[in-house]
Amino acid sequence: MPIIETHNIIKDYDMGKVQVRALNGIDLTIEQGEFVAIMGPSGSGKSTLMHIIGCLDSPSEGSYLLDTLQVSNLSKSDLAAIRNKKVGFVFQTFNLLPHLNILKNVELPLMYAGIPYKDRIKRAREVLANVGLSDRLRHKPGELSGGQRQRVAIARAIVNNPAILLADEPTGNLDTQAGGDILSIFSELHQKGHTIIIVTHDQAVANRADRIIRIIDGKIVDGNLAA
Repeated sequence: MPIIETHNIIKDYDMGKVQVRALNGIDLTIEQGEFVAIMGPSGSGKSTLMHIIGCLDSPSEGSYLLDTLQVSNLSKSDLAAIRNKKVGFVFQTFNLLPHLNILKNVELPLMYAGIPYKDRIKRAREVLANVGLSDRLRHKPGELSGGQRQRVAIARAIVNNPAILLADEPTGNLDTQAGGDILSIFSELHQKGHTIIIVTHDQAVANRADRIIRIIDGKIVDGNLAA
C-alpha cells in the first residue's frame, strides 16, 4: 500500500525578478515499509523534495498524498499538525535542544501531541533504550558524542510512531564507525516495519536502502518505480 504518492509536483521559487523551478513534475510512489534513498547533486531539488514530503513546504502545483491524506494545499498550521503525527525527522546537525537532557529532548514531540506525562516518559525511556542510551537519560547533548547525539535524534523522531522517518544526510557529521552504527539502527527500524527515506549524496549510505531514487534538475531520472 502506498504511503507516499505524488503526482506532477512542481515547486517554483521567486528570486527577485526571476522565477526558479526547483521541482519539475515529480511523480513518485513509496510503499509502506520501504527503505528508500534519494540522491542528487547540489541544486538538483532533493532537499526541496524532502521538504515537501516532510510537510515543511507545499508544492506550487500537483498533488501529494501522505498516508492517504491529501496534504498538497494545507495551511501552515495544518501542515505542522500533520508533521507532528505523521513524520519523524533526523537531521545532519541533530537539532537537539542543548539545555534539556536527552530524556526531555525525546519527550518533547509527545508533549506537543498532548500525551500525559507518565505515558510520555515511559515511551521516551523505551525508545532511548532501543537505541542503546538507557544509561544517558540525564545527560545533555553537549555531554554526548556525535554518534550518541544522532541516536537521540532518531529516538525523538520515532517516539510518536510516525508514518515515515525522513533523514537528511544523517551520517554527514559522523566518523565512519559512528555512521555505520547509525545506518545499522535505520536497518533495524526498517526490519521492524518503519518506512524510511534517506536524503544523501553518499553512495555507501544509499546502498543500505532497498531503492535509490536519483533526481537531477528537479526531475527523477532513475529509481521511480518500486522493485
